[in-house]
Amino acid sequence: MAYDFDLFVIGAGSGGVRAARFAAGFGAKVAVAESRYLGGTCVNVGCVPKKLLVYGAHVADELEQAAGFGWTLEEGHFDWGTLIANKNREIERLNGIYRNLLVNSGVTLLEGHARITGANEVELDGQRYSAEHILIATGGWPQVPDIPGKELAITSNEAFYLKDLPRRVLVVGGGYIAVEFAGIFQGLGADTTLLYRGDLFLRGFDGSVRTHLKEELEKRGLNLQFNADIQRIDKLDDGSLKATLKDGRELIADCVFYATGRRPMLDNLGLENTGVELDSRGFIRVDEQYQTTAPSILAIGDVIGRVQLTPVALAEGMAVARRLFKPEQYRPVDYQNIPTAVFSQPPIGTVGLTEEQALEAGHKVQIFESRFRAMKLTLTDIQEKTLMKLVVDAETDKVLGCHMVGPDAGEIIQGLGVALKAGATKLQFDETIGVHPTAAEEFVTMRTVTR
Repeated sequence: MAYDFDLFVIGAGSGGVRAARFAAGFGAKVAVAESRYLGGTCVNVGCVPKKLLVYGAHVADELEQAAGFGWTLEEGHFDWGTLIANKNREIERLNGIYRNLLVNSGVTLLEGHARITGANEVELDGQRYSAEHILIATGGWPQVPDIPGKELAITSNEAFYLKDLPRRVLVVGGGYIAVEFAGIFQGLGADTTLLYRGDLFLRGFDGSVRTHLKEELEKRGLNLQFNADIQRIDKLDDGSLKATLKDGRELIADCVFYATGRRPMLDNLGLENTGVELDSRGFIRVDEQYQTTAPSILAIGDVIGRVQLTPVALAEGMAVARRLFKPEQYRPVDYQNIPTAVFSQPPIGTVGLTEEQALEAGHKVQIFESRFRAMKLTLTDIQEKTLMKLVVDAETDKVLGCHMVGPDAGEIIQGLGVALKAGATKLQFDETIGVHPTAAEEFVTMRTVTR
């Protein structure tokens, strides 16, 4: 049977665009449908604009440290509108780049909502297209718990387009998005409180990292409230919001920001017309080759709920394109030792196993841990500490995990990700000469076992 397209991709986010571009480069006839914005969550309401706001918030640190280096500055003034306008301009530029990447690679770009109407058929704006393969790459969407007043809260989608910086912000959640936005709001001058229903945020990260970040955020004056959750939200006569907690306390704010999880974006996708099944969490069920339970339909990225990171979606998109249209180049995605950064203030960088995961996996471990005040702060009164940690297999000497909390953690951990992927040992770390004077050299100069 002749199809209109060899591959029809639904969703022009990171994974979908990568799969489409490379499939087209391998000679396939490809279409991409996008109903919202080119580049997906990451480019528009995720990692890219968030990092720009983090940079903006970090300027306050630089201004505070400047006096120690002899700079006398007039009192600074921050304008939220300018930051958001400049951010919007950059996102528009990136949207254009994504458009050019697709069009120049020979992909047919269809801007509208695509709905699957059969195993090999998609409908968009009243027109039907047939495809040998359909790839679902529709990503995720933030969700707010179903509580009274939920419509008064915002999520990361709306936070990037607020007209004004709220004076008082309640951030609800314990994951990396909540921690990052709490740092953004506070760094830009808002009176910020972070609420989390558990004992300590960032579940799944190394215990030393979680504890250290908590201590550093408290030094910065961020109001952390654990074992706390909102029961309802009400709007007061003056326009402010009253959050009533489950323990009966009431908190007043101008903005309640929820970062309590994301769901797969499956709205009006037409999965009922296919044999595609969902897993117990509501994500699309796929096998190791991203094949759904419908033979002609595949899925990648956040919608399958594996590792919800942009570089992972890119790798999955590449794997799909190669397997379908360039099988001699196919390589499965390796989900081990994925480097990760949390752009909190201070930021986190991590790769490999946490201490807890290593012990649970049965390793006998040696822990090397260092806390120190960065050289840059020695001319200031700032008492922030950097944490660096290595988790080492005591029997094989293999480095199982590297963890850091401190300036440039994400930049530093990327290189260590290569080392762990290559199977580096602690002896090889020790025999590597450090770059002096840097914080990064601490990773190759830790000699004493902490425990």
